Amino acid sequence: MKRAIVTPDKHFPFEDKKAIKVLCKAIELVKPNIYIDLGDVGEWESVSHWQWKKKKRPPLEYQLPFVHKDIKDVNKGMDTIDASLNRAKTKEKHFVEGNHDDWLNRFVEENPYLSDTMRVEKALKLKERGYKYHRMGKYLKIGKINFYHGHHFAGLTHTRNHLLRLGGNVMYGHHHDIQQSSITHIDGVKSAWSIGCLKDMSDEANEWLGNRRHNWQHAFAIVDFHKNGNFNVTVHQIVNGVSTVDGKVLRA
Repeated sequence: MKRAIVTPDKHFPFEDKKAIKVLCKAIELVKPNIYIDLGDVGEWESVSHWQWKKKKRPPLEYQLPFVHKDIKDVNKGMDTIDASLNRAKTKEKHFVEGNHDDWLNRFVEENPYLSDTMRVEKALKLKERGYKYHRMGKYLKIGKINFYHGHHFAGLTHTRNHLLRLGGNVMYGHHHDIQQSSITHIDGVKSAWSIGCLKDMSDEANEWLGNRRHNWQHAFAIVDFHKNGNFNVTVHQIVNGVSTVDGKVLRA
């Protein structure tokens, strides 16, 4: 049997520091064979198209220092998680690109004289870190379950919508909430999991919401893979910097 730890949206540098500490403790406790990052590892505020909806985009030379700072901050956040993965001796690592991450790629495409080293794959040194890179929208299949960022289907019951449209097992982030649906087909049960987020959920870190209430939760998942491709999933919610894994209490 192989074990994987799967993590959703962190949005560095707007991560929830307590949730990240709990995640790192879980990694070092579980010592997973596989690690899967479901994307939106960075907020990438400097290259967000939303900020220019009501104001004029400034010259490139004004933007670049902020972009370089974002790249530095996201790398620093990944360094923290990778340090725990290294201590756990996790060999197989996957980076499944999110829509926020793709903003950086689009920024480079809009400014073609910028170096390709500013694209996500190279800016985050994924090859050097030992990650296999999966472009936004691509599905990573391990055993009998698929992983991707989570932006293809929405709605209040988005896990059910994923099942109805995909017809197979899937796990994703993007929506920032914990949700699970199952449908029994003629060939067995198919399930979909949305596994929350690991970002700072405070109003101060999410001013764009305008103080609107959200339905977000902190969590990560552990997937146990059997030789025949079957699997078992446990979603571990983190509440106020506390979670439990394998009967052990993990505190930030």
